[in-house]
Amino acid sequence: MSTPASRSERNGFDYDVVVVGGGPAGCSAGVFTARYGLDTAIFDRGRSSLQRCAHLENYLGFPAGIDIETLYGLLHDHAEEAGCAVAPDLVESVTRVDGDGDRDGGDGGFLVEPQEGEAVTAARVVAATRYDGEYLRPLDGDEMFESSEHDGEEYEQFDRSYPDADGTTPVEGLYVASPSAEADRQAIVAAGRGARVGLTLVDDVRRERGYFDPFDTHHDWVRKEAELNPEWADRDRWREYADGQRPEDHDLDDERWAALREEQIDRRFAAYISDEEVERRRRRAQKRLLTHLDDDAVLERAREIASEGEGDRE
Repeated sequence: MSTPASRSERNGFDYDVVVVGGGPAGCSAGVFTARYGLDTAIFDRGRSSLQRCAHLENYLGFPAGIDIETLYGLLHDHAEEAGCAVAPDLVESVTRVDGDGDRDGGDGGFLVEPQEGEAVTAARVVAATRYDGEYLRPLDGDEMFESSEHDGEEYEQFDRSYPDADGTTPVEGLYVASPSAEADRQAIVAAGRGARVGLTLVDDVRRERGYFDPFDTHHDWVRKEAELNPEWADRDRWREYADGQRPEDHDLDDERWAALREEQIDRRFAAYISDEEVERRRRRAQKRLLTHLDDDAVLERAREIASEGEGDRE
């Protein structure tokens, strides 16, 4: 994961990315953007469909289900661990600002105005709130909404077909993870939708920076060092490959391209870790999960393990 860009490198915006909504879709998107090094803020205080559930029983990885409070704690802990700032505030509107971050209109970025805290600017915005897209209306007006009738009365709601399948929209820099026809039925699908939108955003950033196919696509994974092919453990081999893929009409100068190429090689090598590091991360992950579990349940299980050990010795 790279270091987030400085404010000057973000054209004066407060954040690279602001995510509106801190449920599974929003936190998932934020994890991917922040892990890439994009300075990301998540605003979370609104009508959450997940928080209306009594108990979540079909979120993969929790065979007995998971209570909503614990899941939310895990989601926000993960987002913060990745580098996101999580603000417990309701976003009231998102409007345009110019390319220098000045709050007087334009098409460079966005002004995000919360209910209680100070407004912030962002180069990109991810919408991740299931129920209401009204705060987005200033960006594209009625084009974002559709009318429907229920019990003889007409209602207006965010048009779930407004974003493309990858979350991009006609508004440059605006992505929608939710409302979404695909994501709004189940929490685990919402998390997947958020991940897809987050990766789409990262790929767009990479293309703007000068990466080209196949280097514009970002993969966020970790592998064992033993799986690294010896041929590709050679930095010069990566340089040769990258230079060979560079299009003839690539408009970056050689110095800038060399910097991007070395950054990409660094990311490739950082994705491989030793067996010792695998074990260290495993133990740290287990301990981190314990901080979200009920203390009495942990102590009860510890006593059971101790009792089972005594029985084995007998």
